[in-house]
Amino acid sequence: FWDFLILFFCLPVVIFNEITKKRLLGDVSCRIVPFMEVSSLGVTTFSLCALGIDRFHAATSPQASARPIEQCQSIIAKLAVIWVGSMTLSVPEILLWQLVQDTSPVSGIMTEYCTMKPSSNLPESVYSLVLTYQNARMWWYFGCYFCLPILFTVSCQLVTRRISGTEKKTECRGTKHTQCESHLNCTIIGLTIIYGLCTTPENVCNIVVAYMSPDMSKQTLDLLNLINQFFLFFKCSVTPVLLLCLCRPLGQAFMDCCCCCCEGCSPDTASSEGSTDSKLKTEMSSSIFFDKPRESPPPLLALGTPC
Repeated sequence: FWDFLILFFCLPVVIFNEITKKRLLGDVSCRIVPFMEVSSLGVTTFSLCALGIDRFHAATSPQASARPIEQCQSIIAKLAVIWVGSMTLSVPEILLWQLVQDTSPVSGIMTEYCTMKPSSNLPESVYSLVLTYQNARMWWYFGCYFCLPILFTVSCQLVTRRISGTEKKTECRGTKHTQCESHLNCTIIGLTIIYGLCTTPENVCNIVVAYMSPDMSKQTLDLLNLINQFFLFFKCSVTPVLLLCLCRPLGQAFMDCCCCCCEGCSPDTASSEGSTDSKLKTEMSSSIFFDKPRESPPPLLALGTPC
């Protein structure tokens, strides 16, 4: 959902600015776009860490194959912590950027661009904190939003594989459950690889700009910033598709939801859909949710386990 917000709000603003040399929504977008982009990095970072912890618990649980499904309230609480924490860490971006107007040396036209310069109207204590954040921004990016998710994911995967490779865990797990766990681990690894590849250019550019900015022209700096933003947009576009393709249950649920929405829009299938739903509910209520046997068993009963 946060990737969708980035593509829906930030991408049109950046494209409009590159075409018209005018900032859409003015100073508001100049502050909100960096805030949302940094928040996106935080959401992805802490989500990968949370997924790594979940895989570690799945590997170390004594009855992993019979783990209960996590309640919706618990998942919402985790998402709230991830989102609120990411947005809180990104608040300095709102105070760091401001809109500046200048004449382009190439075209001679008045252009608007965002610059990383705290406003002098801020209180002295806040101004000093924003300056400190600006000086440490490069290494904060590199340490928190690049090294943390990669090292965390790699560490959790190594520990999980070591635990899963023991004979005890191999005996306690079924083949189907082992394949499911392996598939989920591959999904997390795939998401981490995409994130690492898309954020590497930005970190390299930040280090280069920090040490070579006096020798670089403004056009070069703007081009590097544009490249970094489009790598972020690429990550936001690829991540949901990759997640739906690698995580089969989520992808199947998404396709079923889309099919239900398409069928619900057509009045011809309303009656058939209702009969199908009622039949499905009857079968599920008679075979899954009730532990006691039915009063009138079917005439032919297959031999074997309940599964």
